[in-house]
Amino acid sequence: MVDYDQIIVHYHEVALKGGNRDLFEKRLKRNIATALRPYGIHSVMRLRGRMIVSLNPNANRPAILEALQRVFGIAYFAPISLAEQRIEAIQRRVLEHLGDRRFTSFKVDTRRSQKSFPMNSMEVNRVIGAAVQAATGARVDLTDPELTIHIEIFDNQAAIFTEKLSGAGGLPVGTGGKAVSLLSSGIDSPVASFKIMKRGIQIIFVHFHSVPYTSVASKDNVERIVEILNQYQYHSRLYLIPFLEYQQRITSVVPAPYRVIMYRRAMLRMAEAVALRHKALALVTGENVAQVASQTLPNMRAINEVASLPILRPLAGDDKIEIIEKAREIGTYEISTAPYEDCCSLFVPGNPETRANLKRVRELDAQLDHDTLVKEAIEAAEVKEFRWFKEEETETA
Repeated sequence: MVDYDQIIVHYHEVALKGGNRDLFEKRLKRNIATALRPYGIHSVMRLRGRMIVSLNPNANRPAILEALQRVFGIAYFAPISLAEQRIEAIQRRVLEHLGDRRFTSFKVDTRRSQKSFPMNSMEVNRVIGAAVQAATGARVDLTDPELTIHIEIFDNQAAIFTEKLSGAGGLPVGTGGKAVSLLSSGIDSPVASFKIMKRGIQIIFVHFHSVPYTSVASKDNVERIVEILNQYQYHSRLYLIPFLEYQQRITSVVPAPYRVIMYRRAMLRMAEAVALRHKALALVTGENVAQVASQTLPNMRAINEVASLPILRPLAGDDKIEIIEKAREIGTYEISTAPYEDCCSLFVPGNPETRANLKRVRELDAQLDHDTLVKEAIEAAEVKEFRWFKEEETETA
């Protein structure tokens, strides 16, 4: 890859936001600066339909490219060479950018958003293509070239690049409000959290544990998972909520087949209490229809009714193989498959109800003082903060 001091960043969905585009672009700029600040960047500038990241001389370039792939809202990005907006300067910079690179076929792809530039895109392609062909001997192939030379003419400059790297897509985290995710240390809920983050939503995590009846493994694993997910939103809060006393109260009055349903209702109550504290607008779960007993439609209906906030289930229709592949991709799979004792594995019956009778659920529910149990559990929660790097406003565009 050519030596470079700037990176061009393109976005797609952000550009479709009409009157709210400025808000989305400002947040994307801030997130890029936060993600890259540990690695030596000088500035992030908003230009016409794109952003330019300028690097310090000692910047950690491989780390910067890796971190950019985790910034939601980016369609693609590329290390670039910048040239003055004159065809002679662009031609010279293209040849410098190529250096001694060898290739047998190429094409030139020019985009001209600066309409005052005297040549149109096709004319630029022909002039630059002829210069490259003369300098390298490579042939022009517009259908399946070995190398594509991209030229973007905008504002008062031109950018040249040949390496286009895919971004994470989606929307910048922080543009869609906040939600609370019920995070176990299993495979599904980290993936669900990731998918909701990708829609621009800042996630607050809650994890329920039954220590000391279970080991601390699930707590430790969840903290490691949040550290990974925090690479996508840069500041995360994790509530580690003791669930043992609540569970014991449930088992004292609820018949065995209905206990898992009641556990899940209790968890939603506690998660919603955290959400209301932080003005979050939704809850997120990793539920997948019919995957386990509590996730049949009758049971999900019985569990849902205790929450006033909407419940987002991004994995509801996914195959398990799809979920596992995404967990591997984001780096949580190995942690999620490590041995641990989940709080819901405690006091779990051998014959859980799969078609809950809603009237019966409500009768059992009325025997418990949920307001007190929720309040006590939240007050006893351990709250941990995860920060990628100190957030600061970037230079004004």
